[in-house]
Amino acid sequence: MKIIHRNTVLFFILTILLLLLFLLNISFGSISIPIKEVFKSLIGENASKATWQYIILNYRLPKALTAILVGIGLSIAGLLMQTLFRNPLAGPYVLGLSSGSSLGVAFVVLGASFLPGFATSILLSPFGIIIASCLGSFFVLLAVLVVARKLKDTMTILIVGLMFSSFAAAFVGVLTYFSTAEQLQKFTFWSMGSLGNLSWNSILTLSIAVFAGLLLSFLSIKPLNSLLLGENYAKSLGLNYRRARLIIILASSILAGSITAFAGPIAFVGLAVPHISKLTFQTSNHSILFWSTLLFGAIIMLICDILSHLPNSEIVLPINAVTSIIGAPIVVYLLLNKSKNLF
Repeated sequence: MKIIHRNTVLFFILTILLLLLFLLNISFGSISIPIKEVFKSLIGENASKATWQYIILNYRLPKALTAILVGIGLSIAGLLMQTLFRNPLAGPYVLGLSSGSSLGVAFVVLGASFLPGFATSILLSPFGIIIASCLGSFFVLLAVLVVARKLKDTMTILIVGLMFSSFAAAFVGVLTYFSTAEQLQKFTFWSMGSLGNLSWNSILTLSIAVFAGLLLSFLSIKPLNSLLLGENYAKSLGLNYRRARLIIILASSILAGSITAFAGPIAFVGLAVPHISKLTFQTSNHSILFWSTLLFGAIIMLICDILSHLPNSEIVLPINAVTSIIGAPIVVYLLLNKSKNLF
């Protein structure tokens, strides 16, 4: 009973913290907007200033919602991969999806000089880059699913994913070598990640993809709990291991692939957040970890987005740099204390 009460209190605190950070995220920026005015705009009333209303509804609110979707999606994908591969240092991009997205964007941005003029103008638009990123991650996902159906050993799938990453990185390196400074700059900006460039239609598309990935993840909670004790034990409980593995890989791929396509590759969130959740709730039960990781992911991504805004300045740091600064020390801590992980 004490554990149940403790978890209930923790979930309540995290939910309140998420709501406060959501309001603070919208309030904070180069132009500070009082939280009271933010709340008024969100419940349908007009803010005291028309400029505040415009900034909130057209810039701050879409960015805050994107941060929540990115944090939730990457964190849950990381949890799935860490459990499936029984590796505390596995992340959402372990199957090579980020590299696939990078390769797709690199073909468009860095290989633009080899394309016809009309194709260049279309593909170099934000929508064209999203399509290229989606196609890149989709083809890697397709390859991983084909491999997963043929291989019995889960660790071999992990190695294949790393090989896909190396293959894609090699191609990106070749394209980089023949690119101009302007093309390299554009590709570098994409690789740094961004939360603030999405339209409402893009956010709707991303929301549908993240919801689909979360639904598959939620349906995998029981198989994930079975996998904690090993593949053979899971099979002895009657688990269809190959089917469960495919669903887990598909869920993680949808989450990581869609987020990378719309927001760029964002490091460390999917790797660090599941461990923060496990250390806080002191459990390996995925019925609890699913919801706690979801909340922690949204909270930490909102914090990172707030920290990316320099005080009294219009300069915004790349979100990838901020998540790395926060996530890297956590990963180092885990490496130093790997014998104490929850697996």
